[in-house]
Amino acid sequence: MQHLKNTSSNKKKAKVTMATAFKTIIWPRRNLVFIGLVLIVLSRLSSLVLPWKSKALLDDVIPNKDYEQLKNLLLIVGLAILFQSVTSFLLTRILSVQAQYLISELRAQVQRKVLSLPISFFDNTKSGALVSRIMSDVEGVRNLIGTGLVQMVGGTITAVISLVLLIRISPSMTLFVLVPVAIFGFIALKAFGYIRPIFRTRGKINAEVTGRLTETLSGVRVIKAFNAEEQENKTFEKGVDRLFQNVKKSLTATAFMTSSSTFLLGIASTGIMGIGGYKIMTGDLTIGDFLSFTLLLGFMIAPIVQMSNIGSQLTEAFAGLDRTEELMNMTAEEDNEERAITLKTIKGDIEFKDIAFSYDAGKQVLHDINFKAPAGSVTALVGSSGSGKSTIAGLSATFLTPKFGIVTIDNQDLSKVKLSSYRQYLGVVLQDEFLFEGTIRENIMFPRPDASEEDLQNAVKAAYVNEFTDRFDDGLDTLIGERGVKLSGGQRQRLAIARAILANPKIIILDEATSNLDTESEGLIQKSLGELMKDRTTIVIAHRLSTIRKADQILVIEAGRIAERGTHDELIALQGRYYDLYTYQAKI
Repeated sequence: MQHLKNTSSNKKKAKVTMATAFKTIIWPRRNLVFIGLVLIVLSRLSSLVLPWKSKALLDDVIPNKDYEQLKNLLLIVGLAILFQSVTSFLLTRILSVQAQYLISELRAQVQRKVLSLPISFFDNTKSGALVSRIMSDVEGVRNLIGTGLVQMVGGTITAVISLVLLIRISPSMTLFVLVPVAIFGFIALKAFGYIRPIFRTRGKINAEVTGRLTETLSGVRVIKAFNAEEQENKTFEKGVDRLFQNVKKSLTATAFMTSSSTFLLGIASTGIMGIGGYKIMTGDLTIGDFLSFTLLLGFMIAPIVQMSNIGSQLTEAFAGLDRTEELMNMTAEEDNEERAITLKTIKGDIEFKDIAFSYDAGKQVLHDINFKAPAGSVTALVGSSGSGKSTIAGLSATFLTPKFGIVTIDNQDLSKVKLSSYRQYLGVVLQDEFLFEGTIRENIMFPRPDASEEDLQNAVKAAYVNEFTDRFDDGLDTLIGERGVKLSGGQRQRLAIARAILANPKIIILDEATSNLDTESEGLIQKSLGELMKDRTTIVIAHRLSTIRKADQILVIEAGRIAERGTHDELIALQGRYYDLYTYQAKI
């Protein structure tokens, strides 16, 4: 499905116009919209039968006591009402269902776009806010493809037909009515221009409040541990109040429109009562004409009032689509035209050449990083917190792109390689490993949902996951809760390592893979990591220096530079920074 797209991706604040919405949302569904228009025209025409026949009832049937014509009139009006009901049902059934299908399509499309964005985007955006944008911002389109827009068109048709019939009955009375209607239309247009930015801001506030609430629920243990419930309650209340103030603004504008319509149309009705009564007394108007005029006036005014409500809905829809378009216009990781190289297979030789990197302008975190990680070798990164180890790992995983210099894989510049073709050979085990809500089996099979039972069991045994799952009643089918909350830190880490083993990557990045393990678990994991790293290029970030003694090379990172490099024995003999770190830990 074509997504909303501006001619310039730089116009992030540009508004979605009716023309854009028509081209991208309505026109591809023109057949259904056309059916909807036909149905609503038929429905509106059938609704005009009652006011049309009311004149005949009062001026012909009743005075002449024509019972046969009365039966025919009732039959015609009854069939018209039945036809109106059937067409209204079909209209809602066809277009409302299609609108909900469009919402589901757009949600899937926006979610796909969000997942295609670079890691830096997620580092600067709350996950709860993204959930709100994916689930809520697109809901307004139901008023574009659903009954809202079609009712607006149908209402316009009804109003025009009613206006023609009103002019035929009494041009002077019709002219009197049009003056307050025109004033109301002007007020409504001004109000819509005022409301749209409010709706747009509401989406932003709602995303922020939802984001904070998501964080609060995820961090409930920390909140309770620090007795901070009241603090979080106040933060949430402030967000909810901001949302309320925004809603109050839009309700005030909507209420002003409603009261304006009540006042202006009330004046019109009062005037018609006086003018109509005078014309009946002078013989210029029959009672049947007056009743028909009154009923037709309702059919002309009702769509206008209804269109003001639909206009509010469409304004809200466009505000949501504005925010959706901002996301859709962002550049995906794979959209970089320079990434044209597709890796068919890899050996696993990684090399950093003159790498410099900064997250923020003027604050460089890596300086002149040069090293080679040959295929099948183990490279360990050690150093104090904030020295740049995780940044080097992020560059190796293509989560980050260097500002200066190049990272190569098998002598190919990683910045020119299609990310998906590289990441299929990549396995990552993080310090705070993320697990999905579900079973142990589902989490291990996440990278390869179609893996065989034999491959699964091999990964389970290699990571010693069976050491604790054998004690569970449901074994691998045990539910682990959100983020694996029902498992210990060591159990979660072993599960993550089993997942990496099952993925069977060529390149492994381990970020403190044994940091959450007790001594017994660490001994088990060291064996499984040995199997995992065999014949694979491995980059290890470690604070426990005892775990990397067998690494092929150890890089000591300090202040974004490689301060020392060599094997464990070489660095110990050097008696530099690594020697200090190692002997300090040994004393502890």
